[in-house]
Amino acid sequence: MSNENISQTLNGTPSQTASRAIAYWLFTVAAMVFAMIVLGGVTRLTQSGLSMVEWRPVTGWLPPLNEDVWEEMFAKYRQFPEYQEKNAGMTLGEFKGIFWFEFLHRLLGRIIGLAFFAPYLFFVFKGWVKGGLAWRLGVIFILGGLQGGLGWFMVKSGLVDRPDVSQYRLAAHLSLALLIYGAILWVALSLVARPSGVVVSSGLKSAALYLTALIFLTAFSGALVAGLDAGLIYNTFPLMDGDLIPDGLMEMSPAYLNLFENITTVQFDHRVLAMMTLAAVVMLWLRSRKQGLAPSQQTPINYLGVMVIVQLGLGISTLLLAVPVSLGALHQAGAVVLLGFAIWTAHAVRN
Repeated sequence: MSNENISQTLNGTPSQTASRAIAYWLFTVAAMVFAMIVLGGVTRLTQSGLSMVEWRPVTGWLPPLNEDVWEEMFAKYRQFPEYQEKNAGMTLGEFKGIFWFEFLHRLLGRIIGLAFFAPYLFFVFKGWVKGGLAWRLGVIFILGGLQGGLGWFMVKSGLVDRPDVSQYRLAAHLSLALLIYGAILWVALSLVARPSGVVVSSGLKSAALYLTALIFLTAFSGALVAGLDAGLIYNTFPLMDGDLIPDGLMEMSPAYLNLFENITTVQFDHRVLAMMTLAAVVMLWLRSRKQGLAPSQQTPINYLGVMVIVQLGLGISTLLLAVPVSLGALHQAGAVVLLGFAIWTAHAVRN
């Protein structure tokens, strides 16, 4: 959004002051969404996501407040496959340990909804947000509501026949979270960014957008890896079971199922996409150095270059150590940070 559009959108207070206030609010919400994604990863890694077998979007604000309620929740959990097939004999204390991760994940989602909706209404009431900006923010709020429903849709897939959520639903859940995160960042950046005065080639603009899409695709692939527990096999790098291209890569029929259900193929694809991302970031950085960009444009590209190396290191370490919770969570967090820098880069070079 240009400065002129900002001025047209905001009313009742100096446009620069209002736009910055709205942007800081959005950056705060984006940080909360980031925390939500990381907590979701921890919930997945600790096998806690199926501990709450009911969805109470309106009345689920409070945890069990006494032992009777805890016993009731635990009794409900014992009726489902995860307890029967994986956790038979689990104590109430052990159940509480996994319950809290899922409860806090859902609670944070509710808090984010309030943190977005209440200020949004305030800014609309003040006349600071209207027109196109109001519609964009309204769509983001709707997507947030849909994300809650999609989360429960994902959980339900693990409450039926087997104690694992569908990798398709898990990947969709993460993808929508990243879409919301990216949309919030883009709108916030549009409110505070100023023209750099440097003309950027169309090729560099396109490269930044393609890179952002590639990082998003790589994160989607990572969700499939997580959903299939594919990180628990082939714990070597760069070879897989001693081969650069492992056996069993495309053994399913029809062929496209291998991309989503063949554990070997899913891990292989994630490795390839990660290396493609590294190469694409390096190429973008080298190309940017020849453009004579303004500091506001070059800075996010530099951060992107550093972060892609950090993320690759986290990914390899997570794989070699067979996905410990701490490294797995850091690797997911790194993916979100990397995507954020890519969005910042694409936004910075768009003028």
